[in-house]
Amino acid sequence: MAEVQSSTNGHHKDVLDRRDLLAALRAFKRGELGVRLPDDLTGVDGQICDAFNDAAQLAETLSTEVLELRQTVGVEGRTHKRLNKSAARGGWGVYVNGVNGLLDDVTAHTGDVARVLTAVAKGDLTQTIDLEGDESALRGDFLRHAKIVNGMVTQLASFSSEVTRVAQEVGVDGKLGAQARIRGVAGVWKELTDSVNLMASNLTEQVREIARVTTAVAGGDLTKTVNIDAKGEILELKNTINTMVDQLSSFSSEVTRVAREVGTEGVLGGRAHPKRELDGQQPDHSGAQHRRGFAGDRRGRPLAQDHGRR
Repeated sequence: MAEVQSSTNGHHKDVLDRRDLLAALRAFKRGELGVRLPDDLTGVDGQICDAFNDAAQLAETLSTEVLELRQTVGVEGRTHKRLNKSAARGGWGVYVNGVNGLLDDVTAHTGDVARVLTAVAKGDLTQTIDLEGDESALRGDFLRHAKIVNGMVTQLASFSSEVTRVAQEVGVDGKLGAQARIRGVAGVWKELTDSVNLMASNLTEQVREIARVTTAVAGGDLTKTVNIDAKGEILELKNTINTMVDQLSSFSSEVTRVAREVGTEGVLGGRAHPKRELDGQQPDHSGAQHRRGFAGDRRGRPLAQDHGRR
């Protein structure tokens, strides 16, 4: 603390020199809040010194508190801290209330943002920031921040709703072909939307292809096979269905052949042998031509030859 001493030729005097007062006022104006006038004068001069020193002390105290407030709120994050109002009067009180009100506004806005983000983190997409505010409508950066946060919540809600709808329609209701439609998505949200749509599209294509083949089989058409790109269990299902169709086609062909030989051509003793390995050996197709042991022909000649001899 620097004290301005009233002096003439180095000798202390009992009256305040106006030049000392001017020097103190100029120092105060420069922000040298530690400047003081002599505190041992009496009368009006003593009162002037006391008034100046009180004002300088109050300004210095407020300056120190503001620095501490910046550290507490801005650095340490304890946003409840405020300036002390007890010693503030008049314009000083306005100054203190202005700083505290500024902190109230900023922390309230920050609190609104934190409230909405906390709700989003918990899966609650119904919370938004009130753009009208409690006392007045938001403006400037506060309004811009609020719109960004509310826009994020709206997009998340839309994304969630669309994904839920697609999952419900495709996975539960069996309505194939559903796609998520979300406007204005970009970045990760667009990638997620495209992934959901690709999954639904692939599932739709696979199920419809399988349904096409099984419907054909049910209608007696054994020429259709499942022809889709597939992996994993869908690939196994594809191969199983195609194998089933192939076996049914082979079985149908064999039954038709036997029915024609026996019922149309009169060649008795036919056997149906679907295309498959029997105990590691090919099936015997000779039954329709050689009937060993029938009609007394033990040599196994065809019946047609016997009938010719007769």
